[in-house]
Amino acid sequence: MKKIFNWTNIRLILMLGLVVFLFSFTSKRNEKRKVAKIAVVFVGENNLFIKTETVNKLLIENIGNPLAIGKDKLDLNKLERKLDSNAMIDESDVFVSIDGVLKAVVKQKTPVARVVSGSESFYVDYKGGKMPLSNNFTARVPLVSGDLNRGDNEKITRLFRVIYEDDFLKKNIIAIQIMPNASLKMFNRNYDYQIDFGSMMNFETKFKNYKAFFQKAVLDSTLYKYKKIDLRFTKQVVCTK
Repeated sequence: MKKIFNWTNIRLILMLGLVVFLFSFTSKRNEKRKVAKIAVVFVGENNLFIKTETVNKLLIENIGNPLAIGKDKLDLNKLERKLDSNAMIDESDVFVSIDGVLKAVVKQKTPVARVVSGSESFYVDYKGGKMPLSNNFTARVPLVSGDLNRGDNEKITRLFRVIYEDDFLKKNIIAIQIMPNASLKMFNRNYDYQIDFGSMMNFETKFKNYKAFFQKAVLDSTLYKYKKIDLRFTKQVVCTK
């Protein structure tokens, strides 16, 4: 019984050694394989502010000819940092698949407003960062004029996000003017009235009041009569003909 037990252990050790050898051999062989091709995948919305060719170019600039490079020579973290440094890209994930494809999964930045300041024009993205305009796509977001730095930038970015995420406001509000005293004036897409929004204080409540007013007024067919909608007072909406 003792000899049988020992022989069984030896066989197990040999089998384990064989598995380790084959795994090590396969891993080393896989590392030496060259990159077969590059594949770029965009996630999120389909608005392509940056083209696949641009992402390919960024990758090739940092690795040279990908078809001549072994997988073990790639610095994937460096490639991700390079992509993330692009002004159009929010974040990326770069990896090599088992079949040797270098994949770059890219999430683009999401613009929530377009600022026009003198001769300069740019987007404000979802996180409050500055995003350049794109030759490939134009975002349908409110046009912002005036001095953006006069107000609380973090708070006004939140205001932009509220408009962006609300289907009604996104379709309704086409422009925002920041006044010298940091109060806001807004402009509607389909009607001639101006919205006197006041400061950004309690802006969520002001938007709720505006939506409630609009839904009632549009049923009464009275919206076209107004020249100004005053939302400065959070407990009421004042209209001027």
